[in-house]
Amino acid sequence: MDEACDLEVHVNGHHTLLLHQSVVCGFSGKLRAMVATTKKKKPGKEAEPAAGALLSVELAGFPGGGEALELAARFCYGNGEPPPLLWRPTTFPLLYCAAVFLEMTEEVRPGNLLSQAEAFVHDDARRLWTWADAVAAVRSCERLVVSDSSTNAAAIADALLEKLVSALFSRIAAASRPANCSSSSSSSSPLSISSSSSSSPDTDSATKTPPPPELVTTTTKPCSSSGSGNEWWFDNVASLSPPTVEKATRFLGGEKNNKDPTITRFLLHYLRRRRRSVDSPTSDDLTLSVLANTAAHGVAALAATGGCFSSCRSLFRVLRTVSAAGASRESRNKLETLVGSLLDQATLDDLLVPVFVSGGGSVPGGGVYDVRLVVRLVRVFVMAMALEEEEEGTKRLRKVGRLVDKYLGEISPDQGLTVGRFLAVAESLPDSARGCFDGVYRALDIFLQCSAIHVFLCVHCSLTPR
Repeated sequence: MDEACDLEVHVNGHHTLLLHQSVVCGFSGKLRAMVATTKKKKPGKEAEPAAGALLSVELAGFPGGGEALELAARFCYGNGEPPPLLWRPTTFPLLYCAAVFLEMTEEVRPGNLLSQAEAFVHDDARRLWTWADAVAAVRSCERLVVSDSSTNAAAIADALLEKLVSALFSRIAAASRPANCSSSSSSSSPLSISSSSSSSPDTDSATKTPPPPELVTTTTKPCSSSGSGNEWWFDNVASLSPPTVEKATRFLGGEKNNKDPTITRFLLHYLRRRRRSVDSPTSDDLTLSVLANTAAHGVAALAATGGCFSSCRSLFRVLRTVSAAGASRESRNKLETLVGSLLDQATLDDLLVPVFVSGGGSVPGGGVYDVRLVVRLVRVFVMAMALEEEEEGTKRLRKVGRLVDKYLGEISPDQGLTVGRFLAVAESLPDSARGCFDGVYRALDIFLQCSAIHVFLCVHCSLTPR
């Protein structure tokens, strides 16, 4: 175009683009309105700017900044025919958010950018993008949600993120088999859609229309070291942010009353790869807590059916995972009831749960290990044994009695452990759980010796001049 630019657009106070009013205003309802408002008569000014005069407008809170506006301008200068690069996974979120913000709708011009972008995300993206492209688009949109300080811009990006997550997990659902935790397990979530193949969506690309060369990206076939079958996507999706995973959980129908084994296993896989902030919880930490509660509910529901998570070792691992992620007291109670009822299957390593891992925080007199957790588990077990037949119940109690005595011997050298905590563990079992008390006495002897040494060292250090 030979004419000089007559529109100066300032974007978020950081970028400036020179454009032609006749071109961009033909597609953008927002810019058209802003230009019309700016041209209105002002006191002391001419009623109409001279032809070719440079008009200046400000776009504040524009999602994606100057890069997004430049992409939208390319669409306008292409007369509504976007170049292929606009549909790439890293640029598409910028383009879509710009189309919403600039009001590039059908009312302004038929076949406008927003309608094309909506059609792409609902149809063409699933056909033209590879699996890695779809994940990359979600990550790109995540960055927009986080980086945009404007509430309106963040809301636009968040709405697109919902659509991209839906598109991404629709591919997962279409390529996943029903979870096979047990022969009777069933699920009504999208992941239960049957398929002749449990591989990734990319492996079925031979049956689809091949994308144009400029849209093809070199990717590795998604696979997961955590398993095969319908778990191939776990590692890829685990890199997404907690809010995005929460959206995915809602899409898969696992947010409330989660009973799906695949969703539950994925959430546990995800939580093991995330770490909460120790000092001040962030919004992501709060979302992690929600995901931990969803996972805990799923484990409790599945364990009750005798399918997944029916062993004491697996339940202990789940309890550690969701507790470290900030699961609620109610969710932990559900799991502790399950673990406690199977305590005779536990090992000493299972019981040695550090306080910070179990979510107990820094507890005065608690020591290194979460002693209170063990006391709660033993009490659950004792209550469960009251309902057992006497002979079988006594046999299982004796087994837990030996385990608790070993635990006492392991924690007794801990100088942070108080007498009250030590006695709470020792007295959590009835006398019938022990054939003799030698193990308790040995642990008590070690505890008293270590406590005496600790007191002596403290006194000695306080009296020694520096």
